[in-house]
Amino acid sequence: MITRKIEGLIKNRLFQGKTLLIFGPRQVGKTTLLNEILRTTNVQGIYLNADLPIIREGLSNAGFEQIGATIGTNRLVVIDEAQRIKNIGLTLKIMHDNFPEVQVLATGSSAFELANDINEPLTGRKIEFKMYPVSWAELVENTGYLQALDQLENRMIYGMYPDVINQKGNEEEILTELNTSYLYKDLLSYSGIRKPQILEKLLKALALQLGNEVSLNELGRMLEIDKATVENYLDLLEKAFVIFRLQPFSRNLRNEITSSRKIYFYDNGIRNAIIQNYNVLNLRNDTGALWENFLISERMKKNQYERRIVSNYFWRTHAQQEIDYVEESNGQLQAFEFKWNPKAKTKFPLPFKNEYSPSKSEVIHRENFNTFL
Repeated sequence: MITRKIEGLIKNRLFQGKTLLIFGPRQVGKTTLLNEILRTTNVQGIYLNADLPIIREGLSNAGFEQIGATIGTNRLVVIDEAQRIKNIGLTLKIMHDNFPEVQVLATGSSAFELANDINEPLTGRKIEFKMYPVSWAELVENTGYLQALDQLENRMIYGMYPDVINQKGNEEEILTELNTSYLYKDLLSYSGIRKPQILEKLLKALALQLGNEVSLNELGRMLEIDKATVENYLDLLEKAFVIFRLQPFSRNLRNEITSSRKIYFYDNGIRNAIIQNYNVLNLRNDTGALWENFLISERMKKNQYERRIVSNYFWRTHAQQEIDYVEESNGQLQAFEFKWNPKAKTKFPLPFKNEYSPSKSEVIHRENFNTFL
């Protein structure tokens, strides 16, 4: 089993007066993580799986006495797939306010359902964590750097989901199952998605434009839907941990791009499953885009697990000067260009360097990327 960095983060916050919430897509190992925390925490605990009707019904709109009977003498209460429980926010609030000696740990596979239901009831009472597919740093820690490096091209093609890593030779089958059965399960049950076929076409369009700026108007024309509907679908895909967006960085220069967005996938394997392309890198024309997606998604995991507060951007001007990734933290800017080929020559645009004086400007390639992640 691959040890997850988030395990230590969560254990450090146990029994400090807050309800702990873990958001993340399905099949990233949340249930395994919960059971490991229960196994290794030296208190009496209970695991409640809200996929089971009896658990779901018992905690939906539950009162004080019913919740007390469910908790019993347990001091650690783990609720898995909590988004399936009606009015889960109020249930968690009752637990928090009336059973202060009890630590509640809840997970949700769809942020938009769980977050919308809990934000108001749990204001000031919660700490949120995000859990992703396995990170590069976790892979290195569990296999050693050389063995992880030996997997790099496979990870760019098949991604970082635990089952994909652990079941070598079955990657395509697992990704197909993830892509068709699990990843969009919450989205397709959400009332805002009335035309699943539009969602599938949108995802394919985004996958084919990986690493490029995306126009909502262009996507709308392609899919024959309006811009507002495209924006709504993108928002839902983000909240379901399928994609994420980078905004353009702009402060002073008149010719900077300010309105476009770049869209990336949380996992390379899911992106490749959408377009059904698992070709090796030397037979692909999108290696650069895969490398960029891999690095940015892995950097996002690193920042989350290190609890770094950062803002992420790309930068481009109308004159086609660009920087792949800009990170702002504590008032400092760092600029990065991503090149799969270590020998590729890259110059950072002088207008950006002169105007913003970044503390770091670095080209990240396959021979030095480990320090970035």
